Amino acid sequence: MDCVEVLPQLHMFRFRIGQAYLWRDGADLPLVDAGDRHAAAAIEDGVRGLGLDPAGIRRIVLTHGHRDHYGAAQELADAYGAEILAHRLDAPAVRGEQPVPEPVLFDWERPLYADGLTLPEAPPTRVDRELTDGEELPFGGGARVVHTPGHTPGSIGIHLPRHRVLFTGDAVARVDRVILGVFNTDHAQAQASFRRLAALDHEVACFGHGDPLTVDAAAALRAAAG
Repeated sequence: MDCVEVLPQLHMFRFRIGQAYLWRDGADLPLVDAGDRHAAAAIEDGVRGLGLDPAGIRRIVLTHGHRDHYGAAQELADAYGAEILAHRLDAPAVRGEQPVPEPVLFDWERPLYADGLTLPEAPPTRVDRELTDGEELPFGGGARVVHTPGHTPGSIGIHLPRHRVLFTGDAVARVDRVILGVFNTDHAQAQASFRRLAALDHEVACFGHGDPLTVDAAAALRAAAG
């Protein structure tokens, strides 16, 4: 795992597939996503490597219910008493109560999707709080939940207006350039969600896959969203 500074108070944990983000509000260390089921120890080591105490992980916000995003959430939550949050439409898949919706794949996506399936299955994971669009979460000066269906029914972005930071989850990706996220269950919804995220005021964009943008991110998203 690589630990990459995005901002002084924001770090990215990058895994073989996907990534998670650590925000720092003093001793409070909310996570946005949690990597695959074997990522907990690496995340803990990454937090300690920043000179911080993993006990500060008291909140884990899941952008959606895919194995590379929630796999280690239960282990971390059990270790530190953290609350796990996910949108109400993806919460049943995270808990293992419903199957994860299958994407509608383009031919060029199939090899990439097959690689993702090599990740270990994620265990059924509790969701302590089910989120809805527009809710405010108590970190980053007020983190706003932005419902972004299309990748999955309950995909969300997290917008920190005060810091002009946006976490897109897999609704948007950056692979050399900013693109619509892949493996979508509903392409029309995904495009609409991309445009909604692009319209938000932000300078920094943190993606589920690909390096963050730290300058003029909103302009890059608007240009890519069309």
